[in-house]
Amino acid sequence: MANTDRQALAEQAYCKALRYEIDYGCCPQCVLATVQETVGIVDDATIKASHGLSGGGGLTGKGACGALTGGLMALSAKRGRDRDKLHQGRGMNNFQKGRELVDRFRTEFGGITCEELQLRFAGRTFDMWNPVEYSAFSEARGDQCARATATVTRWVIEML
Repeated sequence: MANTDRQALAEQAYCKALRYEIDYGCCPQCVLATVQETVGIVDDATIKASHGLSGGGGLTGKGACGALTGGLMALSAKRGRDRDKLHQGRGMNNFQKGRELVDRFRTEFGGITCEELQLRFAGRTFDMWNPVEYSAFSEARGDQCARATATVTRWVIEML
Protein backbone atom coordinates (compact mmCIF):
# COMPACT_ATOMS: atom_id res chain seq x y z
CA MET A 1 0.00 0.00 0.00
CA ALA A 2 1.38 3.41 -0.97
CA ASN A 3 2.28 5.76 1.85
CA THR A 4 -0.37 8.32 0.81
CA ASP A 5 -3.02 5.57 0.81
CA ARG A 6 -1.84 4.41 4.26
CA GLN A 7 -2.01 7.99 5.57
CA ALA A 8 -5.54 8.45 4.22
CA LEU A 9 -6.59 5.15 5.78
CA ALA A 10 -5.01 6.16 9.09
CA GLU A 11 -6.90 9.45 9.04
CA GLN A 12 -10.20 7.67 8.34
CA ALA A 13 -9.46 5.32 11.22
CA TYR A 14 -8.73 8.30 13.49
CA CYS A 15 -12.15 9.81 12.75
CA LYS A 16 -13.96 6.50 13.24
CA ALA A 17 -12.20 5.69 16.54
CA LEU A 18 -12.87 9.20 17.82
CA ARG A 19 -16.58 8.80 17.09
CA TYR A 20 -16.71 5.31 18.63
CA GLU A 21 -15.07 6.46 21.86
CA ILE A 22 -17.39 9.47 22.16
CA ASP A 23 -20.49 7.39 21.38
CA TYR A 24 -19.72 4.09 23.12
CA GLY A 25 -16.67 4.38 25.40
CA CYS A 26 -14.30 1.52 26.26
CA CYS A 27 -11.17 2.75 24.55
CA PRO A 28 -9.49 -0.62 23.84
CA GLN A 29 -12.61 -1.90 22.11
CA CYS A 30 -12.88 1.29 20.07
CA VAL A 31 -9.28 0.94 18.86
CA LEU A 32 -9.73 -2.73 17.98
CA ALA A 33 -13.14 -2.35 16.32
CA THR A 34 -11.78 0.43 14.15
CA VAL A 35 -8.71 -1.59 13.20
CA GLN A 36 -10.98 -4.53 12.36
CA GLU A 37 -13.17 -2.38 10.13
CA THR A 38 -10.21 -0.63 8.52
CA VAL A 39 -7.68 -3.40 7.81
CA GLY A 40 -9.08 -6.60 9.27
CA ILE A 41 -6.68 -8.77 11.37
CA VAL A 42 -8.74 -8.38 14.57
CA ASP A 43 -11.57 -10.78 15.30
CA ASP A 44 -14.65 -10.27 17.46
CA ALA A 45 -13.27 -12.46 20.26
CA THR A 46 -10.26 -10.16 20.57
CA ILE A 47 -12.51 -7.11 20.78
CA LYS A 48 -14.59 -8.82 23.47
CA ALA A 49 -11.47 -9.90 25.39
CA SER A 50 -10.21 -6.31 25.51
CA HIS A 51 -13.27 -5.04 27.40
CA GLY A 52 -11.76 -5.49 30.88
CA LEU A 53 -8.68 -3.45 29.94
CA SER A 54 -10.62 -0.18 29.91
CA GLY A 55 -9.75 2.45 32.50
CA GLY A 56 -6.32 1.03 33.23
CA GLY A 57 -7.75 -2.47 33.74
CA GLY A 58 -11.05 -3.05 35.48
CA LEU A 59 -11.60 0.73 35.67
CA THR A 60 -8.91 0.94 38.38
CA GLY A 61 -6.81 3.60 36.66
CA LYS A 62 -3.66 1.82 37.83
CA GLY A 63 -2.66 0.04 34.63
CA ALA A 64 -1.87 1.12 31.10
CA CYS A 65 -4.37 3.30 29.27
CA GLY A 66 -6.98 1.15 27.54
CA ALA A 67 -6.36 2.87 24.21
CA LEU A 68 -2.69 1.89 24.45
CA THR A 69 -3.49 -1.70 25.40
CA GLY A 70 -5.97 -1.90 22.52
CA GLY A 71 -3.24 -0.68 20.20
CA LEU A 72 -0.80 -3.26 21.53
CA MET A 73 -3.39 -5.98 21.00
CA ALA A 74 -3.93 -4.83 17.41
CA LEU A 75 -0.20 -4.92 16.69
CA SER A 76 -0.01 -8.38 18.24
CA ALA A 77 -2.95 -9.58 16.16
CA LYS A 78 -0.72 -8.91 13.16
CA ARG A 79 2.76 -9.72 14.47
CA GLY A 80 2.27 -11.68 17.68
CA ARG A 81 3.38 -15.22 18.33
CA ASP A 82 0.89 -17.92 17.35
CA ARG A 83 -0.23 -20.49 19.92
CA ASP A 84 1.42 -23.34 18.05
CA LYS A 85 4.74 -21.47 18.01
CA LEU A 86 5.17 -20.77 21.74
CA HIS A 87 8.31 -22.91 21.70
CA GLN A 88 9.91 -20.93 18.83
CA GLY A 89 11.29 -17.88 20.61
CA ARG A 90 9.96 -14.66 22.01
CA GLY A 91 8.87 -12.89 18.82
CA MET A 92 11.03 -9.83 19.29
CA ASN A 93 9.73 -8.01 16.18
CA ASN A 94 6.32 -7.70 17.83
CA PHE A 95 7.89 -6.47 21.06
CA GLN A 96 9.88 -3.88 19.12
CA LYS A 97 6.72 -2.54 17.47
CA GLY A 98 4.95 -2.56 20.83
CA ARG A 99 7.76 -0.63 22.45
CA GLU A 100 7.66 1.88 19.60
CA LEU A 101 3.94 2.42 20.27
CA VAL A 102 4.46 2.73 24.05
CA ASP A 103 7.32 5.21 23.62
CA ARG A 104 5.35 7.29 21.16
CA PHE A 105 2.34 7.27 23.50
CA ARG A 106 4.43 8.32 26.51
CA THR A 107 5.99 11.15 24.53
CA GLU A 108 2.63 12.40 23.24
CA PHE A 109 0.58 12.04 26.43
CA GLY A 110 3.13 12.34 29.24
CA GLY A 111 2.62 8.85 30.66
CA ILE A 112 1.09 5.50 29.92
CA THR A 113 -1.26 4.72 32.81
CA CYS A 114 -4.88 5.74 32.96
CA GLU A 115 -4.17 7.72 36.14
CA GLU A 116 -1.30 9.60 34.47
CA LEU A 117 -3.66 10.58 31.67
CA GLN A 118 -6.39 11.54 34.15
CA LEU A 119 -3.91 13.90 35.81
CA ARG A 120 -2.87 15.37 32.49
CA PHE A 121 -6.40 15.66 31.08
CA ALA A 122 -8.27 16.69 34.23
CA GLY A 123 -5.70 17.75 36.82
CA ARG A 124 -6.42 14.91 39.25
CA THR A 125 -7.28 11.22 39.43
CA PHE A 126 -10.78 9.82 39.82
CA ASP A 127 -12.40 6.74 41.35
CA MET A 128 -14.23 5.38 38.34
CA TRP A 129 -16.22 3.02 40.57
CA ASN A 130 -17.82 6.01 42.28
CA PRO A 131 -20.64 7.28 40.02
CA VAL A 132 -20.15 10.90 41.10
CA GLU A 133 -16.40 10.74 40.43
CA TYR A 134 -16.90 8.94 37.12
CA SER A 135 -19.29 11.65 36.02
CA ALA A 136 -16.82 14.32 37.15
CA PHE A 137 -14.07 12.64 35.14
CA SER A 138 -16.27 12.44 32.05
CA GLU A 139 -16.96 16.15 32.36
CA ALA A 140 -13.37 17.18 33.13
CA ARG A 141 -11.70 15.16 30.38
CA GLY A 142 -13.92 16.40 27.58
CA ASP A 143 -12.92 14.65 24.37
CA GLN A 144 -9.29 14.07 25.38
CA CYS A 145 -9.64 10.32 25.97
CA ALA A 146 -11.42 10.02 22.63
CA ARG A 147 -8.57 11.90 20.97
CA ALA A 148 -6.00 9.60 22.63
CA THR A 149 -8.00 6.58 21.40
CA ALA A 150 -8.14 8.01 17.89
CA THR A 151 -4.44 8.90 17.92
CA VAL A 152 -3.42 5.37 18.94
CA THR A 153 -5.64 3.96 16.22
CA ARG A 154 -4.03 6.21 13.61
CA TRP A 155 -0.56 5.16 14.72
CA VAL A 156 -1.46 1.46 14.67
CA ILE A 157 -2.79 1.71 11.11
CA GLU A 158 0.43 3.47 10.11
CA MET A 159 2.53 0.79 11.84
CA LEU A 160 0.74 -2.19 10.37
